[in-house]
Amino acid sequence: MEKLVEKNWDYSKNAEFYRYRPNYSERAIEMLMAYVQTPSASGSRKDFSVVDVGAGTGNLTILLLKAGLQKVTAVEPNDAMRKIGEEVTKGTSVQWVRATATETTLAHTSDWVTFGSSFNVIDREKALLETHRLLRPGGFFSCLWNHRNLLCPIQKQAEAIVESFVPSYSRGVRREDQRPFLEEHATGFKDICYLEVDFDVERTIEDYLLAWKSVKNRFWDLETPEGASLFAKITDKIRQELPRTFSVRYTTRAWTMQKQ
Repeated sequence: MEKLVEKNWDYSKNAEFYRYRPNYSERAIEMLMAYVQTPSASGSRKDFSVVDVGAGTGNLTILLLKAGLQKVTAVEPNDAMRKIGEEVTKGTSVQWVRATATETTLAHTSDWVTFGSSFNVIDREKALLETHRLLRPGGFFSCLWNHRNLLCPIQKQAEAIVESFVPSYSRGVRREDQRPFLEEHATGFKDICYLEVDFDVERTIEDYLLAWKSVKNRFWDLETPEGASLFAKITDKIRQELPRTFSVRYTTRAWTMQKQ
């Protein structure tokens, strides 16, 4: 099986912190489901087949179930992430598969293939080819992320603190507009649809910072003394300047295409 995650994308030690991440906007998920033509809740959503690729600890998977989809397969190569995902979806209809985005090992019978915060850590071109293979004619691909909304005062304040320690700070592929890449590489797909939905979350300062530990970041590698020290300085400063509890804004952003 092809190795999906290079050493710098090994999330084994980040997995336990995924529970502190705000989940995707439920409204955004419902909008996506309407666009990809899932049957109504009173119809046959149980027969609509979804493959959640790079499912991690099951954040998106849980929302797909909550929205009434029952035929969900979660693909996750990382053992630590998948173990948590299996635990949080225990007793549901989800089938977990240890496989990669470019070699899912699944049959081409899917109506929808989703990538929740995973499309940026894989070979995107090869993953699109595999997605095209997985989908039935007329099926859909979606990649989506949750982003800290940098227009939110709390997020602006935290970002300014980060940049005071790391002037060259950047956020990588996950923050980029995916349209240019999709237009160039999405052979066999059509009709790129983009949506974003803002939502506010009540946070304690500690939960807010614990969520940061779920993210791999080349500017502070927590596996090294230097990286851990820098992260401690940044988070100590944030603790000093931000309230103990606050409402903070996030944005779910998603790109969707249909197989021709």
